[in-house]
Order: sequence, then C-alpha cells, then structure tokens
Amino acid sequence: MGNPVVEFRNLGLIDYQEAWDLQETLFKENIDLKIRARNGEEGLHTKNYLLFCEHPHVYTLGKSGSMDNLLLNEEELSEQHATFYRINRGGDITYHGPGQLVAYPIFDLDYFFTDIHKYMRYLEEAVILTLKDFGITGERVEGLTGVWIDGETEKARKICAMGVKSSRWVTMHGIGFNINSDLNYFSHIIPCGIDNKDVTSMQRELGRSIDFEEVSAVLKNHLAQQFDYLYV
Repeated sequence: MGNPVVEFRNLGLIDYQEAWDLQETLFKENIDLKIRARNGEEGLHTKNYLLFCEHPHVYTLGKSGSMDNLLLNEEELSEQHATFYRINRGGDITYHGPGQLVAYPIFDLDYFFTDIHKYMRYLEEAVILTLKDFGITGERVEGLTGVWIDGETEKARKICAMGVKSSRWVTMHGIGFNINSDLNYFSHIIPCGIDNKDVTSMQRELGRSIDFEEVSAVLKNHLAQQFDYLYV
C-alpha cells in the first residue's frame, strides 16, 4: 500500500480563530468523505495535513475543563493582550502565544492505526526525540499527557501540552511546544488543571534563545519518522 502522505502547511503567526476555522474545514471535509465512501461512493480519499503555526496570546479551555482554572477576568485578559476560547478538544486550559510551536495534525488514522492512546504517545515521542537533539531530556509522566522534564520529581515541569479531538478516526487540535514562550502567561492559569507542577520552555532549560525554525524542522522530521509517512 505504500507510506501515507501528509500535506504540510506552515501558517506562521495566525489568529487562533482563523487557524481553528481552517482545522474545522479540513476536518469536516475528511469526515464528509468518509461518510460518503461508507455510503458506497467510490474513488473518494481523505487527506492528511500537518499545520504548524504560532498564535498571538490566547487561552483555550477544553470541554472537560473548568473555568476556575482561568485566573483572569475579561478586563485583565484585555490588559494582557490575550483572548480566550472554549474549544472542542479534550483536556483542560492551556496557553498559546508567540515563541510556542503549535502543531495541528489532521490525520485520518485509518491510514496509520486506529488507536487514540497510541496516537498521543507517538506525538509525545516525536517531541521527546526533538528535545533530545537539542540536549534536553524529555519524558512522559504516568497518567498525564504531554512531555515533561524531571517528570517524576518535585521539580517536574511541562514543556509540551497536548489536547486532541477525533471523530471517525480523523484528528484535530494537537500540541503546544514551548520553545521561546513567555512563561509569565502561564501564571494566569492553572495549566491543564494541574496546580502543583511548573511549566518550562527550551529557552529556559538551555538559558538562551532558540532558533524557532530549526526546532520546527526537526519536529517535522521526527513526526514523519514516527508515523512513517511522506510529505507531499
């Protein structure tokens, strides 16, 4: 059957709503194609996409999350030049902003494997391998999603958050990977609803500003290797 193929798009710095609308469009197109194929139409094929971007300061709350984890009111949000959205992914509250690499895989897992747990572990592994290339040891923490540093110690700090949605094995949303993020913005939330663990970035861990495009290129390659696909 050959390797699956993925169309890569670098959206640059893009408004959260604009990127969400694009995700929804591609996601719904794929689901519509799957429904039509199941109803007997022939010659229909879904497409896989990987979107990379950065967002202006924004907080997003997943459908299982609590508003109590946002520590700002509307006026304070405005003072921080930040926006807020309730969204349709799993997980609790998180922050996106300049210096954070956001990756949205819109994959039809029928091309790969139909296992969301495994899908999340593969995303984490691609980030762990990327960090390793820059001399940082990332790891998983039992029972928690995302990628952590010193995860099993009292110095545990999260460097990459994850939240996804899937329907008919099509995915959307994805990961927020802190490269040169302004970590002060995390002080205005209880990140992912976990109030006893810190948040970090590659910049903080290495003590210098990191080449954003270089990290993006490395992660892009590790995702392709992890999921064994080709870019078109």
